Amino acid sequence: MTTQDHTAAPSDEPARLTIEGPIATITLNRPAAFNSIDLSIAKKLEQLGAEVEGNDAIRVLVIQGQGRAFSAGGDLQTIGAAAAADTIAPVVGELLKHYHAFIETIRRMPKIVLSSVHGSAAGAGMGLAFVTDLCIAAEDARFTPAYAKIGVSPDGGSTVGMVGTVGTRRALQLFLAEDSFSAQQAYDWGLVARVVPAAELKAATQKFAERLAQNPPAAISGTKSLVYQAAVTPVRQQLDAEEAKIIDAMHTDDFRVAVKKFTSKGK
Repeated sequence: MTTQDHTAAPSDEPARLTIEGPIATITLNRPAAFNSIDLSIAKKLEQLGAEVEGNDAIRVLVIQGQGRAFSAGGDLQTIGAAAAADTIAPVVGELLKHYHAFIETIRRMPKIVLSSVHGSAAGAGMGLAFVTDLCIAAEDARFTPAYAKIGVSPDGGSTVGMVGTVGTRRALQLFLAEDSFSAQQAYDWGLVARVVPAAELKAATQKFAERLAQNPPAAISGTKSLVYQAAVTPVRQQLDAEEAKIIDAMHTDDFRVAVKKFTSKGK
């Protein structure tokens, strides 16, 4: 199995993409700034997300952070400077245009997106951890909503990823009444799929990603799109969508091979 490093060069790129078989990994790479989101990383993430979405060989995308934290959220130096210069709307608008395009891509792409969280995930970094399809976290990971403390409301997909999982009342509690919460609490609330010892996070993430990648592409893409639309789609329309997706999947070689294997058991 070959590994491709699509950073093509400098290790100082704000985010890096590597691909190994059906598993791609995007690494947030601003460790000195705790992988906070500025315009450079937002643009790079938009670019790398589009690259992963367009690669039919990829079944699973892992998102992780380099250094001591997953992501500290929005870059407050950039935002603070914009506030002082009274340029908040153009500066933050440009940043979120690219970053939100990346969030749209990871929710839309017909691949499972898995966040692997260690250290701190704060603000938009917390939002990124939970806007992915699944999250695996180290025992010592801490999630910090952060928004209300600086007098703002959530962004970066934070409400997109969390409200559907925890419900409106819990979401209001988390955003407005919690300073931070642990990986175990996030697991209890359904935000994290697995909690593992910090020293085992990398290996556990790889094993989890490999398990997810065993699913055929039609099963991954059909399931993901159906699950996300279920809450906002009328029953008849959802049933029609289920019918269309399962018939499409039944036309694949993966289905034919699996059914033949299943039906031949015991004969």
